Amino acid sequence: MNNTNTDKLAHIRAIIRRHKRWDMLFGVVGLSAMMLCVLTLVALFAQMTIDGAPRLSWEFLTNFPSRRSGEAGILSAWVGTSLVMLVTLVSAVPVGVAAGVYLEEYARKNWVTDIIEINVTNLAGVPSIIYGLLALGIFVYGFGFGQSILSAGLTLGLLILPVVIVATREAIRSIPIHIREGAYACGCTTWQLVRDHIIPYSGSGILTGVIIGMARAIGETAPIITIGALTFIAFLPTAPFTGDPPAGLFDWLFAPFTVMPIQMFNWVSRPDPTFHYNAAAAGFILVFMTLAMNGLAIWLRYRLRRNIKW
Repeated sequence: MNNTNTDKLAHIRAIIRRHKRWDMLFGVVGLSAMMLCVLTLVALFAQMTIDGAPRLSWEFLTNFPSRRSGEAGILSAWVGTSLVMLVTLVSAVPVGVAAGVYLEEYARKNWVTDIIEINVTNLAGVPSIIYGLLALGIFVYGFGFGQSILSAGLTLGLLILPVVIVATREAIRSIPIHIREGAYACGCTTWQLVRDHIIPYSGSGILTGVIIGMARAIGETAPIITIGALTFIAFLPTAPFTGDPPAGLFDWLFAPFTVMPIQMFNWVSRPDPTFHYNAAAAGFILVFMTLAMNGLAIWLRYRLRRNIKW
């Protein structure tokens, strides 16, 4: 009997040691993969900073593009990117959050909603050029918006809409069921539950999806080129109530535009290596804009989480 128990214990210890070796091996492989990705990103960012740092100046931010590399700037590009991202945010987030709330709190669970859920999930993986072709037919020619900031913002809004919907649904599902049961027990309607509990408590998770979607949208080039963004533009959209005659409040939505990725592509495609340094500097500014946007969203997410009390 003792020998049998000893053999069993020895066998169990051998299994534990083998599993620990596999755990250690998996940890080493995972750490190596993470370090490879991080070091690659750091190396690329460092090279971009070294190449672009000499061109970073106030003049670079306030000058229009030029045929002379030393005088070229990114004023029209970063202003265009900011305006397009504003339209994207306004068009995608309310619709995406409303769709996610409807699918989770209002829609009946049947084959229709199953088809909708499958399509929303699949749309998140559709190549961005498809959205550009869709927007070219609908927004540019169908609705007559032309090659404008509005068309670009709506295109990128469609691009990130599935991401916002999926993130909203996942955030809503993370709310404990007793929140809903307590609200209904107190006589709340579904709208009161959504307004006072679901949206506030899932706000941090929704912001995570918005961060991911906006970070993807700000670097997209293919759909923007498809709808006709300019590669060289030396003017800004007319500000509201300026000019002769004065521009309307939303006239800037229909102005021609360019964005940072297209300006970088224009400079990189030129044979003059000095323009490549301009592209590196523009890339640094684009990364900074992305980090600033994400930092603001993360700060808002932290504030929302701090106010949650289950």
